[in-house]
Amino acid sequence: MKLGWQPRKWLEKKIKRGVHSYPAGTIAYYGPDNSRATKVAVAIIPARDSEPADLRRWFAESGDLRRDEAVIAEIAAFLRENDVKSVTATDGIFGCPHEEGIDYPLGEACPECSYWKGRNRWTGKLEAS
Repeated sequence: MKLGWQPRKWLEKKIKRGVHSYPAGTIAYYGPDNSRATKVAVAIIPARDSEPADLRRWFAESGDLRRDEAVIAEIAAFLRENDVKSVTATDGIFGCPHEEGIDYPLGEACPECSYWKGRNRWTGKLEAS
């Protein structure tokens, strides 16, 4: 019995294969701490070393976007609409959901997300100051 299209499974398979051709999609999750994603940014990269051709963001006041099946389906649909050949995603949460220079001044820590103050967004570890 065929179950039909399963967006989460499609995404997981694309991510597992890694970036092997273009256009590629990138998925990055952001949150107020390392346990809950309240923002996801998905970009379409048309060719190697090129700027994103399209970028879409999803936000949530509560819950975790990594577990929101409706958002996962929208992300998968967006990537399919753009005929991506590869998808890459960050492991875990990639930092604060607020944007430096837009939501708070450049060079300062986000006043809303104290967890990320002094933390490396790649490792999540506190950096010596």
